[in-house]
Amino acid sequence: MEKPATEVIKGDGWGRFPDDLEYHSGFGNHFESEAIAGSLPRGQNSPLICPFGLYAEQISGTSFTSPRKLSQRSWFYRIKPSVTHEPFWPREPSHKKLVSEFDGSNTVANPTQLRWKPVDIPDSPTDFIDGLYTICGAGSSFLRHGFAIHMYTANKSMDNCAFCNADGDFLVVPQQGRLWITTECGRLQVSPGEIVVLPQGFRFVVDLPDGPSRGYVAEVFGANGLAASRDFLAPTAWFEDCPRPGFTIIQKFGGELFNARQDFSPFNVVAWHGNYVPYKYDLSKFCPYNTVLIDHGDPSINTVLTAPTDKPGVALLDFVIFPPRWLVAEHTFRPPYYHRNCMSEFMGLIYGGYEAKADGFLPGGASLHSCMTPHGPDTKTYEATVARGNEAGPHKITDTMAFMFESCLMPRTCPWALDSHFRDLDYYQCWIGLKSHFSHDKTDVKSNDLQNGNKSG
Repeated sequence: MEKPATEVIKGDGWGRFPDDLEYHSGFGNHFESEAIAGSLPRGQNSPLICPFGLYAEQISGTSFTSPRKLSQRSWFYRIKPSVTHEPFWPREPSHKKLVSEFDGSNTVANPTQLRWKPVDIPDSPTDFIDGLYTICGAGSSFLRHGFAIHMYTANKSMDNCAFCNADGDFLVVPQQGRLWITTECGRLQVSPGEIVVLPQGFRFVVDLPDGPSRGYVAEVFGANGLAASRDFLAPTAWFEDCPRPGFTIIQKFGGELFNARQDFSPFNVVAWHGNYVPYKYDLSKFCPYNTVLIDHGDPSINTVLTAPTDKPGVALLDFVIFPPRWLVAEHTFRPPYYHRNCMSEFMGLIYGGYEAKADGFLPGGASLHSCMTPHGPDTKTYEATVARGNEAGPHKITDTMAFMFESCLMPRTCPWALDSHFRDLDYYQCWIGLKSHFSHDKTDVKSNDLQNGNKSG
């Protein structure tokens, strides 16, 4: 007998994930998925009566007038429509550390190189929502342009509630602890070393099967624009049909959180089809490129996902990784070069070390180098690299996974991130030891005055 594609659970929670979750493979595809055979309508999207008495409901990730090749939307066939809830009201206590509007009233412009040590897991019970806090960002969720970078620390699963982000897409990068994520399209298991994209408007729950969890979140305001190649996995249909008295939908809207109550699970989608879906990706499947003769390749060769702007080649937000790879360039300074960038760079480390920082940049930590702020290898890395000389043979970087969120927008930093006792106030010291290696024979060099064409007298 053929194994059913999806497990159906009635009267049981979503905290129990099977070991052999099945997925749809592909990126940007139009998928279709059924938890019960025959539950998808054939020949049309919204028949008068849907199979099994289900309701038809569409979720749109782009405007109706978007070109067909850019259109993103999915049809759900669910037991009850998502509109069946009480009015929203502001969540109390309000979340004090989520920002979606970046201006001088709530964030700070600071060009200094910034670095943070890993933040401790809280002692008090904290789920994904309450453990989420903003580090920096730019733009406005109301104006539908910009981004935010958050981090999270949590130690408990979400209980009798679901989260919905109306402001933008979440790209979640777990660093410690697996995430079991239940969405309206089905379930995803996401481990450190994998990422998951949760598009704008989807309702989801985050369970923590390993207990304490920590990670990073990039949020892009506006229509979904993340793009990549193969090996992306979307969930298959799964639903539960049971009462959920007092179930709470927590919606992020303009950076503020609102609650609405309903008496049923939002994960009651029996079938769906479309191309607007959550998906995950295993970073170990990324095939890095590198130079094979001289010089250091541009970091853009390691871009996994990009959210483009209207200007060709300029990203609102790039997701770039620095995975295990071979370094073989001859007569070349192999670590990342010293740099001032018109883009702003936020870096995180999932595991291992980072080739440009011998000390201080730890898994679970982060750094921010804003637009035109100098950055590059620390003193130990520079001196060790030069000492190896031009005869250094091929070398493979192993057991590491660093990443970067890069944006054309200039980020403003949240005051609690600047004031955090996890901020590394001595970060600048890693470059202070860089000394001059300049050497020349003064008899062979004209004076500065003569070089500049100046005469004295």
